[in-house]
Amino acid sequence: MLSTEPRTYLRRGKVRDLYALDDERLLLVASDRVSAFDVVLPTPIPDKGAVLTGLSRAWFAATADIVPNHLLGVPDDPDVRGRAMICRRARVLPVEVIVRGYLSGNGWAAYRERGGIAGQRLPAGLRESDRLPEPIVTPSTKEEGGRHDELVDDATFVRLVGSTALADEVRAAALTLYRFAAARAAAAGLILADTKFEFGLGEPDGRLLLVDELLTPDSSRYWDAAAYAPGGPQASFDKQYLRDWLDASGWDHRPPGPELPAEVVAGTRGRYVEAFERLTGGRFERYRQEDHVGP
Repeated sequence: MLSTEPRTYLRRGKVRDLYALDDERLLLVASDRVSAFDVVLPTPIPDKGAVLTGLSRAWFAATADIVPNHLLGVPDDPDVRGRAMICRRARVLPVEVIVRGYLSGNGWAAYRERGGIAGQRLPAGLRESDRLPEPIVTPSTKEEGGRHDELVDDATFVRLVGSTALADEVRAAALTLYRFAAARAAAAGLILADTKFEFGLGEPDGRLLLVDELLTPDSSRYWDAAAYAPGGPQASFDKQYLRDWLDASGWDHRPPGPELPAEVVAGTRGRYVEAFERLTGGRFERYRQEDHVGP
């Protein structure tokens, strides 16, 4: 895409801005905005948009033979360089497809309350951060207007995507992607505890596509394998560090969110950059300067 190619603004998400290039292509621009507990915080995290974009591009390339995705290329516009992707249009499915290999976050909360997650029973006696016997798919709704997403059972999942066949295809694709990514992460000394996928149906062929971002610190929970000790929270390379600070601050999770102190901004940025470098094998500074993914 030439830097002078016209684009039409469509909408602003919590982190990304979406533009139309033509009837077949979209421009997805990742900002440095950060959200937590479904609230966009007033303090940006420098370079966050570039980390999310660079990692997504690397994972889209690595998984293209598993599930096709919406990535077509990158723009040369200097205003969005390194933070934007040109994507094919798709009809996005109205669910977030969460795959969990470990018990953490709202999955841990659901297990303590009900002994399972999204209608799926789990063995008794599991601890926080324990590895599950097998990865499980726990879909959730995609709420708007600051409302919290809700985990849904299998019947609701089928209803939301439109058919049992499509739900089965999405579930199988998500589990295959998770196992592939978990093995890649393990080779980098990281545990992929859980991750969120978004899928769409390509236009006009209707084939299943991965869309949005992929396996980033925003959409995934990455732990340091060397420090893994089940029975409590783990050393992480994702938003958990930020969530923990917010919880300790006394904020009630209602907008507006608090300003972040400099040390929390630096700590969050450092964890995102380290995740990028460990997972891609490349230096983030090189990517930022040259828009290059990989070593």
